[in-house]
Amino acid sequence: MSNKDKLIVIIDDENDILTMLEKYFTREGNYRVKTFNNPLTAISSLPQDTDLVLLDIMMPQMNGLDALPKLLEKNPDVKVLMMTAYSTLDKVLNAHRKGATNYIMKPFSSLSALGKKIEDMLKA
Repeated sequence: MSNKDKLIVIIDDENDILTMLEKYFTREGNYRVKTFNNPLTAISSLPQDTDLVLLDIMMPQMNGLDALPKLLEKNPDVKVLMMTAYSTLDKVLNAHRKGATNYIMKPFSSLSALGKKIEDMLKA
């Protein structure tokens, strides 16, 4: 399966992050990308063929830790990469307990490092 067959869903309340990641993953990674700036909308509209979700933890409508089990309920096989600028060991452990595959700190050290992490997650 090539990258163009893979769907990445990005959920973040910051539109600049959504735009930047969508451009990067469609151009550099050649993935299909769908973005949501509201986790409630993402939960109700999550495409069934989603391969990976990039999920921000801190959002005003619903935090990512609360959205995570609801997304996994809709698609138990999806891989979830949590994103946060406010990481604590407790949040990381809580995300793993709730089913997150991995996490990454914002701001990203580099988009290519993020792309490599996603590529590795999709191969596993």
